[in-house]
Amino acid sequence: MIFCGAIRFMLQESHSSPTFSPLYRQIKSLILQGLESGEWRPGEAIPSETELAVRFGVSQGTVRKAIDEMAAENLLIRRQGKGTYVASHNDADQRAKFRFLRLIPESGTLDSPQSQPLEFWRAKAGQEASRILGIKLGAPITIIRRLLKFAAKPVVIDEIYLPGEVFVGLSLEMLQEHRGSFYGLLESQFGVRMIRAEEHLRAVAADRANAALLAVAEGTPLLSVERVSYTYGDRPVEWRRGLYLTAEHYYLNELG
Repeated sequence: MIFCGAIRFMLQESHSSPTFSPLYRQIKSLILQGLESGEWRPGEAIPSETELAVRFGVSQGTVRKAIDEMAAENLLIRRQGKGTYVASHNDADQRAKFRFLRLIPESGTLDSPQSQPLEFWRAKAGQEASRILGIKLGAPITIIRRLLKFAAKPVVIDEIYLPGEVFVGLSLEMLQEHRGSFYGLLESQFGVRMIRAEEHLRAVAADRANAALLAVAEGTPLLSVERVSYTYGDRPVEWRRGLYLTAEHYYLNELG
């Protein structure tokens, strides 16, 4: 039982350390290691609580508490009568598939946006991209500009920066042919799953070029959303800057 030994070691370490971690958090850490290593891939079921309890040498209640916390963080999804699955950006459920997309129509019904790639090029990371993505200055990056349409109307302009070495093989043709979410593409084709994001929002006015793309007058109020997305290990793998037209949509942020 390798994992039992690992848990005993962590417990011994934690009691002698000021950063004590509860046992269920240690189990959560071990499950996360399994997710990060690809032992359980997005969309796949993980072992039952009973099986994990035996594997890790702990009570079923301890495993349940770890899984509850991971489900609350959208890392895992419980399905009644079926088991617990690794969350995926390719999930059939719209809110799960587009859970990082917070722009909701006034009707309240979440529509699948249509992604229209505008530009795709490769460059070298400057100071800002290097700092935000945690890569070396001058490292290869991929830059994408795209337009998101809702009900055939342009609503979002995105400029997306990706570490080139992480997404080798990504191309404009791939983006044009893909019909699902952008994160679903990165997950299925490159094995990179976004698990959390940080955003900064501010109000701006549309300049001439962006006003033309969104079919609005120059100076129209827009919502500027800058996002950094992270995969397992809290590693940043995407930086994007978006301009949102909110005439018929609102930005939804759920608290608590």
